[in-house]
Amino acid sequence: MGIERINFTGHSGEKLAARLDMPDGHHLATALFAHCFTCSKDIAAAKRISARLAGMGIAVMRFDFTGLGHSDGEFENTTFTSNVKDLLLAAEHLDSIGKAPTLLIGHSLGGAAILKAAPMIDSAKAVVTIGAPFDPGHVTHNFDNALPEIQEKGVGEVILGGRPIRIGRDFVEDVSAESLSSSILNLNKSLLVLHAPKDTTVSIDNASQIFQHAQHPKSFVTLCHADHLITRAEDAEYVATVIAGWASKDLNLRAPAPPIGAPEGVVRVVEADPDGFLQDINAGPKHHVQADEPLAYGGTNRGMSPYGLLASGLGACTSMTIRMYARRKKWPLTRVWVDVTHNAMHAQDAGGSSKIDCFKREIHLEGDLTDEQRQRMLEIADKCPVHKTLETGAKIQTVLAG
Repeated sequence: MGIERINFTGHSGEKLAARLDMPDGHHLATALFAHCFTCSKDIAAAKRISARLAGMGIAVMRFDFTGLGHSDGEFENTTFTSNVKDLLLAAEHLDSIGKAPTLLIGHSLGGAAILKAAPMIDSAKAVVTIGAPFDPGHVTHNFDNALPEIQEKGVGEVILGGRPIRIGRDFVEDVSAESLSSSILNLNKSLLVLHAPKDTTVSIDNASQIFQHAQHPKSFVTLCHADHLITRAEDAEYVATVIAGWASKDLNLRAPAPPIGAPEGVVRVVEADPDGFLQDINAGPKHHVQADEPLAYGGTNRGMSPYGLLASGLGACTSMTIRMYARRKKWPLTRVWVDVTHNAMHAQDAGGSSKIDCFKREIHLEGDLTDEQRQRMLEIADKCPVHKTLETGAKIQTVLAG
């Protein structure tokens, strides 16, 4: 995955800093990500979610709003309305470089800004909010004690996230007067609402109100163990997985035609965690799984092991082959399943052992079948293509990419 540094002009003429997380392989779609209130594009949740989506073929642009992070300008001179203008300009910039956003993602107040901007971004087909407030003015409860000073002096300094932030009176008045009801009602795009029930910053009641005001198609997914900032890596990964799976139906993700000599296309395996063994596996735009190792072997156990995936291929191919044969013969096979076990120990296949790997299949057949039919289907199992590949061996060609 490559990260491109981008600068574009914000609402006040200042330069805004952005990052574009690009997929290593085929670029299937582009998302625009709006970060949480007074955060930055580099907050852990934004980086992790963007990286995982890029691993699934979706490029993600995340940028710092005016006066935050690496962007120019003064945050005390911004408002909720100006944040929405920055989002619209970010979408215009993506369009100008041939990557018009089809997916919009907003976290916390960034989610509220996304809801406000979405009806004005024609290229967008799907919208996602994460821990977003229904009432943008809700954000002012984070600095209630400073409101009198801000009102009196026009600006006040508050401590948010352990750092001082100057908040202007215009921001308070603008965000307090803002209403999202009309924007949500007229969204005209698919909506996914993600929220944590235990969110103590923005209560889950906000998610309910957003969902109730939106028209279909809409979806609501709870983030059971997450906090407001999605600080845990596993929560961010879950969010990215849910977003990619949900959005695929609206984004119409299509990979280019498979290369010559690879009729089933390219299976791309991308390392998701350089400190562990977690891998993102993509087979085209609609199929994504994960591979990992058990905890005992240094992994995080968030996906099947490579041998588990190999066993699953054998089991799936066996079941399909039996079903195809029974269907052709019009035999009363009502259900088939295959249990596959592998006797090799994890992580011991690189030590030069001469042991032969053994895959054991236990085939279960249901239906009013004769003994002869059952025996015949047992024989047919050995004709499954993956079985033949494992039994006879395969030639593996390995080259180093340029």
